[in-house]
Amino acid sequence: MAGSETKTAGAAHRWHGRGTGLLSAILLIAVATITAHAQTREEKVRKDREKVEAEGFWIYNDLPAGFEKAKSTGKPLLVVLRCIPCEECVKLDDELVDRDPVIRPLLERFVCVRQVSTNGLDLGLFQFDTDQSFAVFLLNADGTIYGRFGTRSHRTDWLFDVSLPGLARALEGALELHAGYPGNREQLAGKRGAPLEFGSPEKYPSLKDRYQSTLATTGNVVKSCIHCHQIGDAQRQLYREKGQPIPESILFPYPHPKSLGLILDPEQRSTVRTVAAGSLAEDAGFRPGDEIVSLAGQPLVSIADVQWVLQRTPAEGGTLEAEVRTGDARRTLQWTLPKGWRRAGDLSWRASAWGLRRMTTGGMRLIAADEAIRKELKIAPEEMALEVEYMGQYGEHAAAKRAGFLVDDVLISVDGQTDLRRESDLFRYAVTARKPGDRLRVELVRGGKRMTLELPQQK
Repeated sequence: MAGSETKTAGAAHRWHGRGTGLLSAILLIAVATITAHAQTREEKVRKDREKVEAEGFWIYNDLPAGFEKAKSTGKPLLVVLRCIPCEECVKLDDELVDRDPVIRPLLERFVCVRQVSTNGLDLGLFQFDTDQSFAVFLLNADGTIYGRFGTRSHRTDWLFDVSLPGLARALEGALELHAGYPGNREQLAGKRGAPLEFGSPEKYPSLKDRYQSTLATTGNVVKSCIHCHQIGDAQRQLYREKGQPIPESILFPYPHPKSLGLILDPEQRSTVRTVAAGSLAEDAGFRPGDEIVSLAGQPLVSIADVQWVLQRTPAEGGTLEAEVRTGDARRTLQWTLPKGWRRAGDLSWRASAWGLRRMTTGGMRLIAADEAIRKELKIAPEEMALEVEYMGQYGEHAAAKRAGFLVDDVLISVDGQTDLRRESDLFRYAVTARKPGDRLRVELVRGGKRMTLELPQQK
């Protein structure tokens, strides 16, 4: 708790610099969290709709109406994809955003749409990291994307990914791009991606028979909702069902800049805070204080825009041109990403990791063994030592349990490989090199004794 309090205090200074504003934000978060425990998910969704529609500022779950209003008013469009039951998102939910004295006037210059489900969502237009449950799109009424906002690199710790000042900077950036439109249309073309496998979530085979293209308005609303993470789950399942390797662009989606050594300031659009020594970012010449004006020719309004460019970069690697500004000085950098660069990303925090655990580890959650365990077992730092932290108990998530694995087992090799040092590394190996129905030969240590078990691979 002391560590959490320290983080919160640090965040206070970074977020507002306005004591009363921060206190109100903290109180709102606390109230929302307490209330959440007293409400079912169904109640939260229904109350959210009632409140939003009563206030009348946001268009609720009606994208066509939002686009029509943007066309008629000439305003840009702001679309928030927001999972109602997600407690982490409350930090940037409308209870805070709508009341912020800086952000509220900026929001009034947009047509604002609150989208609480992805049923029927146009996946040719709305492409984002589906392991998030708060994502913002800033668009023209004709579908041109000015930018994205919303970044996540941890299940609950959001302090270095998003902030209210950062959201304000993103809104200002989008308004600047809107003022220059359509003269900048060509520069913005890369902000839209190629079509996905299916045009909307409910068309994916694993979702097709369970969901409709619209959210239910009566009955059980929550059960009718396709959550963001289910899109990514459906993509991975598509390849798994076919017995094909899951592409690294889908397995390691929307790489976070920090995985490449580039730590950006969450209060700015895309300004470098620090650069990790020996990293690909340092090799490219990024320096603290650099403002990345454009990357791969695209103007940036937030960290999420940097992630979008990285998402479009092949796993085989490539070179991205970055225009940076420090004070009045500008320079151009060449950021070279080698083959396999995506693999530096961490998958363990993602909601999608549970689907990968079902497929590959039989429901086990694995963590890197600490130094004491490594020393006791005489395992070198560069060698594999993954400790079983949690064991699934039911259904397909109990496959490892049925195979004889136990909590506190330490996995030291898989199919003879000893370099799978992270849970993410094991995920990658299993879904790219092996198929459902295969069995991994796992060597482990239990109670000081070595033994070998077989771990079944599942769809």
